Amino acid sequence: MSVEKEAVRPLLRTRQFREFTAEPPSEAQLDAIVDAARWTGSAGNEQPWRLIVIRNVETLRHLAEAGMPQTRGLRTATAAIAIALPEDEYGLAKAYDDGRVAERILVAAQLVGLGAGIGWVRKPSLPSFAEALALPEGWFIRTIMSVGHPSAAALAPKSKPGEARKPRAEVVFEEHWPAS
Repeated sequence: MSVEKEAVRPLLRTRQFREFTAEPPSEAQLDAIVDAARWTGSAGNEQPWRLIVIRNVETLRHLAEAGMPQTRGLRTATAAIAIALPEDEYGLAKAYDDGRVAERILVAAQLVGLGAGIGWVRKPSLPSFAEALALPEGWFIRTIMSVGHPSAAALAPKSKPGEARKPRAEVVFEEHWPAS
């Protein structure tokens, strides 16, 4: 394997997890993840997000049920990071920034020996999330990241080696879209 491919290997190995053990992440692990997230780039360097670290299992389970099925990872997670965004006219840019933070949390969790999963909060669930997390007026949660130690079942491969992604030739093109 080339030095370059080895360098990006942690990114290639990053997965989403939605089932966790009862062992909570350490303070140091969560702090490292949150710091990685807050250093994520954003449109115009606005850093529009606010990150809410949730460790209260009762709150996690309540949010899991409020946002099902997209928040199912919260059913077993022992921590979560909610990405709060301001409501404004720049919704698309904020959605992009939200996605960047979510991906950074996924990678950071893997790098500190944990797993994470993206939970999408649908519109009907927004009031429950706002109330449970005491959001001020004008803020909402679009994404909540389940964080924890992945269960044995979650760690099991979901596909055969080499079959988790489409072949490179189907998704990577040189210079232009290939002629059909």
